[in-house]
Amino acid sequence: MSKESKFNSWILASRPKTLLAAVVPVMVGSALAISINEFYLPYSIVALLCSILIQIGTNFTNDLYDYLKGSDTLKRKGPRRVLASRIISVKEMRTAIILDFTLTFLLGLYLVYSVGILILWVGLFSIFAGIIYTAGPFPLAYNGLGDLFVFIFFGIIGTMGTFYLHTQEISILAFTVSLPVGFLITNILIVNNYRDLEEDREANKKTLAVIFGREFSRWQYIALIIFSYLTSFSLFFNFNYSYWVFLPFTTIPISVILIKMIYNLKGEELNKMLELSAKFAGLYGLCLSIGLII
Repeated sequence: MSKESKFNSWILASRPKTLLAAVVPVMVGSALAISINEFYLPYSIVALLCSILIQIGTNFTNDLYDYLKGSDTLKRKGPRRVLASRIISVKEMRTAIILDFTLTFLLGLYLVYSVGILILWVGLFSIFAGIIYTAGPFPLAYNGLGDLFVFIFFGIIGTMGTFYLHTQEISILAFTVSLPVGFLITNILIVNNYRDLEEDREANKKTLAVIFGREFSRWQYIALIIFSYLTSFSLFFNFNYSYWVFLPFTTIPISVILIKMIYNLKGEELNKMLELSAKFAGLYGLCLSIGLII
């Protein structure tokens, strides 16, 4: 395999179409800090790099252990997995996981030195959670806890953690702003599990889609979109933000398209919805960020 092909294989393994999930919490948390005049650009840059690396490391770990557990095969409907396709070896993936999380830790030390020891524990906990998402004796993704993991780490911790870097404050405002981020990033996983329901059931991977069925996943997806829009009302009435916090409502036409897609698409067609769900989370996050700053 050429060096270019190998590089492309690692790009594929990082799942670039969903990496917006790592960008949105840092973007929104930074925007919230800007809105109260507490912002230091280097903190957000390093936080963004760490967030992306944690997601890539989690994706690598997911790829490795789904392959080892037999839930990733060449029959899967989602994008090709590098281990199941034999284009990256188990040894190479293990090495990549170690290097990825080590680099995350080293970058995070700058934030620990600058802000305080709490960031160290947040970082270590995030790395540990990324590993046990699919590894260990009780993998979260195999026991119906994947959705909760994504909501907590890519929503609440990612957004509130970024805000904390700038302010050293843990506030109800930051928690409120983190909710729509968590909701919409969780929806990316919901589509993934909805698409893979049959394969996951065969592999004894007990996602919420496997446990409760497709209709539950549809309503879960719709509910999280609705809850996301309700956040603007809380920001307006409870925290005295301007009408600009309703800017995310401009994304409603996309949400309608997505809801239609989850009822009408099947199998590999849902890969389009997965990508659009990630872009929708990114666009919503951008609109919310602008609304907070203005």
